Amino acid sequence: MGSSGGSGEDLCVHLGDYVLRFEDEPEYEEVYRERALTELRETPELRQQSLQELRQLMQTEPDLYVPLDDESLQLAFLRSCKFYPQNAFERMKQLYRLKTKHPKYFSNLVPSENKNVFSNNLLTVYPNRDQHGRRILLAQLGGKWKPKDVSLVEIMRGIMIIIEAAILEPRTQISGASLMVDVEGLTLQHIWQFTPGFAKMALDWVQDCLPARIKAIHIVNQPYIFNMLFSVFKPFIGEKLRNRIHFHGSDRSSILSHVDAKCLPVQYGGLCDIDLDKGLELWALLSKYEWLYQQTTSYGYKPRDKKGKANSTNNNITAESQVIKTN
Repeated sequence: MGSSGGSGEDLCVHLGDYVLRFEDEPEYEEVYRERALTELRETPELRQQSLQELRQLMQTEPDLYVPLDDESLQLAFLRSCKFYPQNAFERMKQLYRLKTKHPKYFSNLVPSENKNVFSNNLLTVYPNRDQHGRRILLAQLGGKWKPKDVSLVEIMRGIMIIIEAAILEPRTQISGASLMVDVEGLTLQHIWQFTPGFAKMALDWVQDCLPARIKAIHIVNQPYIFNMLFSVFKPFIGEKLRNRIHFHGSDRSSILSHVDAKCLPVQYGGLCDIDLDKGLELWALLSKYEWLYQQTTSYGYKPRDKKGKANSTNNNITAESQVIKTN
């Protein structure tokens, strides 16, 4: 993510012997350049051409405010659509329409307003990328989750905050991300939190709006009643995502057939002895970028006045002029 003004030691989370940092450096290793070329068609020439075309398309949508100089976000949309500018533009519009439609999930999406889910240690980002260069996010939504203490809305907003950080990492834009969901101890009380409306919103976000490549979803430690929960989501899952969902149960060899042991915690058959209860430390790291979240949460379709006219906002305003950076 963008510079927060802190030291390198400040901008990390220690997870046992491992360290998690968000990697916003524009330069990356040759393996990522090769992957960008083979999987995304990315070349320096196509990148610049596509950025120019996307910015031109953005200016045709006068009600949409996304600064034209936010190149990192534009690249996230382009890479998620393999550098087809029209597809990237459609995905951008769909994201901000969803944001307008569901304000309880998307409004004021900043770390300072979303601490509770992290203090309950339900979300973890593994410090090591997998063998494909992907980020892995762990959500513990079984017995560890107490719905009376943390709402499903809070969990979803926490996931969105983490993903928003990850999608600004060039390596993650190129290689994608995976989600691991541990539902050990799942009960009917948990299942009752999920509605078809929530399932549709979440899957619309993942499949049609998110400027990121979600390459796999791993379900682990699921009890039999998980089938009831999955039935809520199943009608809204497209074929592409369906083929990327893997059910492992308690079979650690099944997980290891997809994710290298060097990337996994020992709890899931891996070699990483990491502390999965560092939620507050992760929240503190994300809070270093509060100014950037304040900036991006302002993006979207402009509110309309009583006559149905969009309030005046110039889409050519730069991101730098829109926000005062604070630490």
